[in-house]
Amino acid sequence: METKRNFSTALSHIILIIGIIVIIFPIYYALVTSSQTLQTILSGKTTLMPGGNFIENYKEIFSTDKNIIQGISIWRLLFNSLIVTLCITLGKTTISIMSAYAIVYFKFPLQKISFALIFLTLMLPIEVRIVPTFQMAANLNFLDTFQGLSVPLIASATATFLFRQFFMSIPDELCEAARIDGAGPLRFFFDTILPLSKTSIAALFVILFIYGWNQYLWPLLITTKQSMGTIIIALTQMIANDGTTPWHLVMGVSLVAMLPPVLVVVLMQKWFVKGLIDSEK
Repeated sequence: METKRNFSTALSHIILIIGIIVIIFPIYYALVTSSQTLQTILSGKTTLMPGGNFIENYKEIFSTDKNIIQGISIWRLLFNSLIVTLCITLGKTTISIMSAYAIVYFKFPLQKISFALIFLTLMLPIEVRIVPTFQMAANLNFLDTFQGLSVPLIASATATFLFRQFFMSIPDELCEAARIDGAGPLRFFFDTILPLSKTSIAALFVILFIYGWNQYLWPLLITTKQSMGTIIIALTQMIANDGTTPWHLVMGVSLVAMLPPVLVVVLMQKWFVKGLIDSEK
């Protein structure tokens, strides 16, 4: 029995190690490539050991005089991505928690149908409704603006569902006690519901931050101005069709683009896990 258990543990560890290698190796290879010269990369002599141009390449990437794409430095691209991501993340969280609060704690006609319609939007991803959404954004003069990059993406059925499930796990006695104390809907929301929802909000913040940061299709359509581009869009624009792609810089920029989501996950890991567990109660 003990031998079988040891074999099972060893097997699970081997699978985990293989999984980590599969995930980590492309990142490591990008790091190694970003430390090589362009001539070394184009000659096909890239090894698995870091090269000697790491500092020079990253100095070039972070230089305010260096344009990652035409006329735009990496700082502007990171700024655009951060603004869009925060608008999407905070907008989705605010709308979702208010929607879930209304669905769970208020009685109104067609309450269940309203939630069903919200849930139904899960079957309509942005790719399916992109044409009418683009037309709506154009009619509102949202093209080439931060509003156009973020507002059409701030509704979230998934976040509404998760908040609803969490609110339904809160005992009814708590609501009754607040009502006896004279708390109205707003006071109950801000004094009771929001503090209890901290971990769920943190978990959703991590998920939605990654979602907003990695947006590609919608920013590609909604803006044609280089100055409004995000770092994900810039990565694709750095790759030239005429063989002049600066691969050492492309790899460096791709690693820089990964840093903000990784930092958010690492810094909020504890709250992220706890929030997911609380939402499943």
